[in-house]
Amino acid sequence: MCRNKIQNIRISNVGRKAGKKPVIERIPFQCIVPPHMLKEIAKRGDPKQRELALKHLMISERIRGRREAFGEFYVATSSGAKCLNVFDAKNGQELPGVQVQDPANSTDEAVKEAFGGADATYDMYHDVFERTSIDDKGMCINSTVHYEEKYDNAFWDGRQMVYGDGDGKLFNRFTISIDVIGHELTHGVTEHEAGLAYSDQSGALNESMSDVFGSLVKQRALNQTAAGADWLIGEGLLTSNVNGKALRSMKEPGTAYDDPVLGKDPQPAHMRDYQKLSLSEDNGGVHINSGIPNRAFCITAMEIGGYSWEKAGKIWYITLRDRLRSRSNFQDAANKTYQVAGVMYGSGSKEQLAVKKGWSTVGITVKTK
Repeated sequence: MCRNKIQNIRISNVGRKAGKKPVIERIPFQCIVPPHMLKEIAKRGDPKQRELALKHLMISERIRGRREAFGEFYVATSSGAKCLNVFDAKNGQELPGVQVQDPANSTDEAVKEAFGGADATYDMYHDVFERTSIDDKGMCINSTVHYEEKYDNAFWDGRQMVYGDGDGKLFNRFTISIDVIGHELTHGVTEHEAGLAYSDQSGALNESMSDVFGSLVKQRALNQTAAGADWLIGEGLLTSNVNGKALRSMKEPGTAYDDPVLGKDPQPAHMRDYQKLSLSEDNGGVHINSGIPNRAFCITAMEIGGYSWEKAGKIWYITLRDRLRSRSNFQDAANKTYQVAGVMYGSGSKEQLAVKKGWSTVGITVKTK
């Protein structure tokens, strides 16, 4: 049985808070649209687009600054059963907003999508990885839609999901892409496990983990194999006015968009192109350099074949759960995924060799000893 297999290969207790209830977490602030993209809009867009981009950057900084200043902490409440709630901010900033009754059958597309995406994410983590909600203790997954006016972002704030409606010119509503929902909710999983620090390579790994599992939510919902998946993050989020197909491409980092307003996708696909940035620039490039581990996972999954969540996804999940620490870097991730693949499938197995190829393709040689 899959459940026994996952339980039996627990490698360590790193990242878990076993026996300690409730889990207490410092609240982060992680958005799907990276600041470098909003800054490009603020420079290149028309007057209204520039105004909105600057406004949304200020909203993000205000929320982040308030939490850092007051050192907020959050105690998650557990429900014991699947618990999914959707709220409506009614274009304001008060969270969580007004609770929506029967969101699964709502006539409001954003409400229905937010519920469906949270449901699909919960089910993947529960059915494939035997995880009970974001914290593995049954916390309610709360989502707020219609945040602010024409808000060009979605974020996980350590308590809940928040979605803007988009400006309609560059971005559609942010519930439209199920992988965006899976991405943001996975930030919560990472908080409760490895707690990857949100800067430099550990932060890029944090972002990559969210892309990996967000993509798996989408692939599972669409019943796609690794070979059949598009490996795009945020496909459908950009409007037809934009020369682009998504926010990021895991298969071909750097090719997702090339637009007069948004600029060109800056993600590298190989370590030789790694961008060493200051912490003031996207926390050291967490949304940019994540293209490197993203491609490593994509290559691994395609080498293994079949459904990505069945083997490659489990290798990455167990590594996140048991092996990575807050300051783990790309080399650590390469070494640990290789080791976990060996424990799960055997030394020299097809799966372990696929992991090795995935990392070598992006310029990282796993250390096998």
